[in-house]
Amino acid sequence: MVTDVGGLGDRSFNDSAYAGLKASEAQFGANIQVLQSRSAADYQPNLTVLANQGYDEIFAIGFLMAKDTNEVAARFPQRHFAIIDAVVDAPNVASITFKEEEGSFLAGAAAAMVSKKHSIAFLGGIDIPLLRKFEAGFTAGARQIDPNIQVAVKYTGNFDDVAAGKELSGVLFSGGADIIFVAAGKAGLGAIDQVKSHPDCFIIGVDSDQDAIAPGKVLTSMVKRVDIAVLRTALEAAAHKPPHGHLILGLKDNAVGLTSFQYTKNVMTPERITTIVKLKEAIIAGTIVAPATREELAQFKPVKL
Repeated sequence: MVTDVGGLGDRSFNDSAYAGLKASEAQFGANIQVLQSRSAADYQPNLTVLANQGYDEIFAIGFLMAKDTNEVAARFPQRHFAIIDAVVDAPNVASITFKEEEGSFLAGAAAAMVSKKHSIAFLGGIDIPLLRKFEAGFTAGARQIDPNIQVAVKYTGNFDDVAAGKELSGVLFSGGADIIFVAAGKAGLGAIDQVKSHPDCFIIGVDSDQDAIAPGKVLTSMVKRVDIAVLRTALEAAAHKPPHGHLILGLKDNAVGLTSFQYTKNVMTPERITTIVKLKEAIIAGTIVAPATREELAQFKPVKL
């Protein structure tokens, strides 16, 4: 596995992928290795090193590696690769993406139910289509509950600047938001640190279960099961049936969704949790279609359940 620049220890995206890799080691004795990327310049050399070492499956963790994965896969047609969060059209590459907008819709609904100020915010990493799926889904979910809610949006510009995450979340709290959904990788740890000094405010975590980082201050986490995707792919590779093509995972696959509100049941009452369950069922049934772009968000109207 080649990590994205946030690296191991982000308690988010890369760590989730690594959990899947470790699970393959535990379940069937896979020989695993991780190369960490300090910058984008490391992607291609790291992928090349692993390709030369003859691994059965090489994971590229993150959309930023799409171009490099495509080039290395072309140079090593006998090797198999899997990329998370991007689509690489090559016969020896499996592309795994998620319907982040579906889980984010539920996060937005939870935020709108708990917010006392009717003002919430989204803090993303890089302003690109992938992150706009989180933004659009979150905003729509909030409007499903409260059509007049205010949703501020900011981006840190990267996924590894913890200080920027802390600073910008402070700006959003000062601007009136009392709940911030942070989809910014390691930068999100700064936002979680920031919320500790803001009474009656919450952060919503992302990718991994971040609830225990600041118990009672992380309302929930929008978990993206990168670990399951990695393990599933590893199992297929171990059976000498390495996958290829494009796999899309969403709520119906239990690949995205919210954590159990373990530390926040004082505000996420049984009635509110029941609403979240009903919204999840409506999305799976197709009654609600969570928007994945700003254009789709502009057309979104709350649905009567």
